[in-house]
Formats: sequence, structure tokens, C-alpha cells
Amino acid sequence: MKKKIFAGIIVVGLISSVLTLGLVCVLLGLNSSNALDLGRFFVAMRFIEGNYVQEVDRGKLIDGAIGGMVNSLGDPHSIYLAPQLYSQLRAETSGAFGGIGVYMSFKNGGVQVMNVIPDGPGYRAGLQAGDEILAIDGQPVTEISPGEVALKIRGQVGTNVELLIHREGIEDTTYNLTRENIHVHTVAGSMIDDKLGYIKISNFSENTGAEFKATLADLERAGMKGLVLDLRQNPGGVITSCVEVAEEIVPAGTVTSVIKRDGSKEVYTSHLSAAKFPVVALIDKGSASASELLSGALQDTKVGLVVGENSYGKGSVQTLIPMAHNDGIKLTIARYYTPNGRSIDGVGISPDVEVKSPAPPHQIYDLKLDTPDDLQINKAEELLTHQINAGKIFFDDDFWKTNP
Repeated sequence: MKKKIFAGIIVVGLISSVLTLGLVCVLLGLNSSNALDLGRFFVAMRFIEGNYVQEVDRGKLIDGAIGGMVNSLGDPHSIYLAPQLYSQLRAETSGAFGGIGVYMSFKNGGVQVMNVIPDGPGYRAGLQAGDEILAIDGQPVTEISPGEVALKIRGQVGTNVELLIHREGIEDTTYNLTRENIHVHTVAGSMIDDKLGYIKISNFSENTGAEFKATLADLERAGMKGLVLDLRQNPGGVITSCVEVAEEIVPAGTVTSVIKRDGSKEVYTSHLSAAKFPVVALIDKGSASASELLSGALQDTKVGLVVGENSYGKGSVQTLIPMAHNDGIKLTIARYYTPNGRSIDGVGISPDVEVKSPAPPHQIYDLKLDTPDDLQINKAEELLTHQINAGKIFFDDDFWKTNP
């Protein structure tokens, strides 16, 4: 008797699923192949709802299914945003969010503090560049995507976040931090000597273009003939700000192209009539996204030389898709390309001159340009001095003949 009842439950569930599937297929105009795949989903959902040992929440099942679909793409930049994460991301894009005042890098499943903003919550608590974040509010970072890590650390001003930190040589420590409004400058610069200028860009925010233009003008008035552009540990940011910076140093033409799956293209261009001086851009493993695009544009137009280590390789474009329950999907929809058509996604920018430096990159808040062990800056000075003495701006074939 029990077997008959159980069989009846399965039959009723299957009939219900088939009827539901048929209606959905009619409404969506799906073919038989797509209908079969959709059918598997509905059969599984209805069977779980009807037979799991305890009552289940259909909304949670759907959320899990959507999250599973996005995770199956294997793309760390595409994530499903449950309501809390979705609201945090929207707050961030509107500028109404708080943080703890650190920049982070993501690699091989780990999260490392790249830079700590002076007088921010992280700085006052004792966080340091090089610290590894192991868990956020008790959840290991290995269980969540890089996008979720950033969103979980950011949040409403006045709220708390707990970080478990690993630092070489000491026992793992828990830090309790209160989020604050973080106001930072992203550009700083100074003269290295009477001919060479140095500008550090920490990331590309909405104000970076204006900050860079003002800093560059100050250095030009001081007599700058060549520029060291430090993009090390720069995680990227707003693409339009990257283009605004390029407008000041990249000659007229393409800065970057955005190409979607269907081949449609959006081109960002510079309108600078002519390059005014040679540039050496410094990059490392933490240079990503917009900083890679700017390095690639300098490299392809030959007005700039890239020195350092291979960059991160984040050359994809994401868009935010709102869903029906205050949730959403952040999905990769296109890739960036350099002026010569190179894709940097998963590959990065290869330096023209590879130089590994044991010294940590200079923080924007403490430039210390007289540090003798920064081999990358030393190499940049050497290359720029060669160009200035030769009376040239572009790093053309003649340059490589004398610098094999």
C-alpha cells in the first residue's frame, strides 16, 4: 500500500511538472531541446518541494538555482546578488556607502590588503599592507567570490564588520571595525629631479581624471620632460576616468574598445593632438582592469614603455541586472581590448622591460621617492633619461636597437 501511495505521489508530481512546463514553454516560445532542459529543472524543484523531509521555501530554491547557474560560468566577476548584497552594491554605485579604508587584491582564492588609508578604520585598528583576510563575519573568504568579499566589507556607515587577519610571524587575529565614510584622493605626484616627474594613481574613481590633470599641470610647470606613471597595485575602477587620464598622455586615437559576444563594439578615444613627453608606466600583479587598459594604450601607441611584472589580467565588462525580489545578477557581458586589438582578460599586460622588485610599491600617501631599493623606478628613470637625451618621445624601433 505504501509503495502505491509513494508511486502516486511521484506520478502526480510529474504530471504537475509537465503541465507547468508546457505552459512555460508556450509562453516563452521554447523549442523541444530547451523545453527538456527546463523540464529537468521543474521536475527537480517540484519533487524537492513535495518530498523533502521538511517544508522548503521556494524562494530559497530559486535563489540557489540562479546562484548555481552564475557560478557554473566559472567567472569570478559574475555573481548572483541576494537582496542584501544587491542593496549594498546599489548603495556603492550611488556613492552612499561606508568602508574600512583599505584596498584589496584577489588572487588564487586569497584576499590581501594592498594599501591602508591613513586615519581610516583599518589604519586605526592596526591593519597593514600585506595582511591576508581569512574570514569576514565568520565566513571564510574561500567560500565567496571576490565581488562578494568587497560587498561584505563595505556597507552602511556606522555598522560593524569582523575580519580574521593572518599576518606573517604572529597568530591570526580578529579585528572588529566600524564602517565610515571614506574620502580619499587617488592621485599624487612630485618631481624626481629637474626633468623627471612621478605620478601615482591608486585607483580610478570619478574624480581621478580631474586630479590627474591638475597634478600633471603642476609637474609640467616645474619643468617635467618625462613621466613615471605608477600603476602598481591599482585595481582599476571607472573606465571613463581612465580615458580622461589617457586624454592627457595618449595621442589621438583609440584608447580601448569594448566588444560584446555579438561583435558590437564601443570605442573610447583620446583627442590629444600630440604626445608631449615620454612615459614609463609601472605595473605589477596587482595592476588590473583600467590600469591595464591605460598601460596597454601607452604600449600600443609607443608613447609609453611598460616596466615591472605581468599584470593581473582583468579585461572584462560587467553589468548589473535587477531581478524581481530586490536581488540581481552582476554578469560579464563584454571584453576590453587595447588599441592594437589585444585582449588582456586572463592574460594581462606583459611589460616591455621585466623588473622584479623586492621593495613594496609606494603608497600614494607616502611616496618616498628616494627609496634606493625600488628597482622598477630606478629602471624607469634610466629609460626616460635615455629618451630625453635623445630628444625623442616615442619608444620606436630606434629605441629598441639601442636598448635590446
